[in-house]
Amino acid sequence: MTGNSDTRDTLALERTRMANERTFLAYIRTGLSLLAAAAVLFQFFSKINSYVATVWVLVVLGVLVLVLVIGLLRFYTVKAELNRYAVSLEDLQASNK
Repeated sequence: MTGNSDTRDTLALERTRMANERTFLAYIRTGLSLLAAAAVLFQFFSKINSYVATVWVLVVLGVLVLVLVIGLLRFYTVKAELNRYAVSLEDLQASNK
């Protein structure tokens, strides 16, 4: 019975790691989308001051997300937590055998 539980826990850990990577890639995709929106607005509406202000807001938000102030911090925080859990899971599995 322990082998089945060990396999289930290991697979759940791997699924969680992959979900963390997908979330990280979503942060990158969001940052690139914000930068692309800023480029489009600037290209077509550079003469209107209110749009130029919006462009700068989008650029700042895009860079914050893309430079990974938010995404990278979250990715490594979750990764470290998963690694701690994996070590404790391995210790638990070794003690049960």
